[in-house]
Amino acid sequence: MEAFISFFQQHFPLLAEYKYLLIFLGATFESMNTIILSGFLASIGSVEFWPVLLIVLAGEILNGYMWYAVGYFGGAKPIDRWGRKDEKSRKIIETVERYFHRYSGRAIVLAKLTWSLTIATMIMAGSFKYDMKRFTLYNLIGALGWVAITFSIGYVFGEGYQAIFVITHIGYVVLFLAGAIVLIYVLRHLFRSKFFRTRRAAERFREIGDKIKEGIDRMISP
Repeated sequence: MEAFISFFQQHFPLLAEYKYLLIFLGATFESMNTIILSGFLASIGSVEFWPVLLIVLAGEILNGYMWYAVGYFGGAKPIDRWGRKDEKSRKIIETVERYFHRYSGRAIVLAKLTWSLTIATMIMAGSFKYDMKRFTLYNLIGALGWVAITFSIGYVFGEGYQAIFVITHIGYVVLFLAGAIVLIYVLRHLFRSKFFRTRRAAERFREIGDKIKEGIDRMISP
């Protein structure tokens, strides 16, 4: 353990000195990998557990407000610009928009846990001038859930690392962090796939219901 901390301090003195500030900036602008790394560092004792946990939570919350502001002041232009890139992007935007109109708060929470939809949903909430108090609540709930997942994965990998190895080589640290990051990418991909499958099924059932209703209306019409 001391070997890793000593290596970090000797080779990256500025990072070691301003580690909490850098973690906050990383959680705000990059989020996932930074939070995983923070959990790992907290596990091996390089940073204090509660301070770093609160710091990454604050950064994740600020990230939501940042993209909300982009939509609030920029309108729908950022979304339209991204959605026109290709057919797949357009369908993603349309799905997010329908889901947001129908569920709003639930969409904000789920977006925090769904790969590639977070930014689009936050910008959309801002462009619709979604109520700030409600956005604050759902942004907080989503941030708590996302930080709990990613921080815990990093922390558990750190605990597992300590149980198996005595830290003597930086390569082991890189290997375990890479494993944690790969795991969270897989989880987010699964969340996204389930989200779209659920949405497509719901839309199909709605279409079937509309057709049945139309058929009944025609039958009972004079």
